[in-house]
Amino acid sequence: MSHASTTGAGVIKAFTSPGSIRLTSLPPLALYVHFPWCVRKCPYCDFNSHESKGGAFPEDEYLDALRSDLEQALPLVWGRQVHTVFIGGGTPSLMSAKGLDRLLSDVRALLPLDADAEITLEANPGTFEADKFAQFRVSGVNRLSVGIQSFSETHLKALGRIHDAAQARHAVEVAAKTFDNFNLDLMFALPKQTLVECRADIETALSFAPPHLSLYHLTLEPNTLFAKFPPPLPDDDASADMQDWIHERTREAGYERYEVSAYAKPHRQSRHNLNYWRFGDYLGIGAGAHTKLSFPNRILRQMRFKHPATFIEEARSGNAVQEEHEVGARDLPFEFMLNALRLVEGFPVHRFIERTGLPMTSIEPALQEAERRGLISRNHEKIAPTPLGQAFLNDLQALFLKEP
Repeated sequence: MSHASTTGAGVIKAFTSPGSIRLTSLPPLALYVHFPWCVRKCPYCDFNSHESKGGAFPEDEYLDALRSDLEQALPLVWGRQVHTVFIGGGTPSLMSAKGLDRLLSDVRALLPLDADAEITLEANPGTFEADKFAQFRVSGVNRLSVGIQSFSETHLKALGRIHDAAQARHAVEVAAKTFDNFNLDLMFALPKQTLVECRADIETALSFAPPHLSLYHLTLEPNTLFAKFPPPLPDDDASADMQDWIHERTREAGYERYEVSAYAKPHRQSRHNLNYWRFGDYLGIGAGAHTKLSFPNRILRQMRFKHPATFIEEARSGNAVQEEHEVGARDLPFEFMLNALRLVEGFPVHRFIERTGLPMTSIEPALQEAERRGLISRNHEKIAPTPLGQAFLNDLQALFLKEP
């Protein structure tokens, strides 16, 4: 049973009867900060990003709004230490060095940040200035995630990227020189891409010896330009060949595939993303940011106003949250599995109990069906997707979705 009410300036808050859950401990807490502007919107992108007209955006007003948003959220996370910070977008590297320094100073002033916190900033080639990135490092960013997508001139144009192949290489060189911990984002199964071209992209990436690689299969997401005007993509067999080769080549190069699309050198996994996949908590601030917070007898989800101008206005008036609801007990197994089954290692049984407050008996029928289909392996301590389960992950996760 659920109902919705309107509070504040048109803020919709949906309250769902949470059912019976009891958490004996709270999971680790992360902070996500969303920066919503890009130089240009890419045709495949379904993130909350907006083109900055002529490269201009209201940096000071947005930083004011972020601080206000964070101050309003403090009662929900009072006393909890933050272990990782991720500044994503959009293209947060468009921020000035002074602006980024102010943002991290506000975070440190308001939250108990772990002394060893992983602080990641997303950046795109075409926005790289070596001096500015060195200042980002001094301000406390200790991990950079670079959105390369491809090193091929042809494929960069097909993807609508603002950078060229030379800028892509320059960006990685700056990242490697400035940060000892960095990630490269690349995509495969691109429009008209061949296996040979895919291999060339990955080999170029490997030549820079990045500590971490995120290698995504291009998908046509709803409400994107590519969804409306689909480009010619490799067929399923060709894209599967690319994926198989990527798995093998990264393993040869000393990377462990620890999640569907994530590959890391030893001890270089993304701690922030691992927290998501392990069903940890995260406070999301900024335009369109999502939050998941646990309490002893409930789990709360929130979403901020998406449009930057609206977010700034609402945060200023003390109400940055547009939607809020409690996750019901019947929905928790699916939400947990949507994250945990992405991990190649799976999850220990105790984590499901600790993070959902539910007994294992609540998912036993689904586990039995998954095991019968050969999609998981399990014992009394651990549950993990099999190679077949990884290949048909959506089907596996759907087994835990309860009918209304």
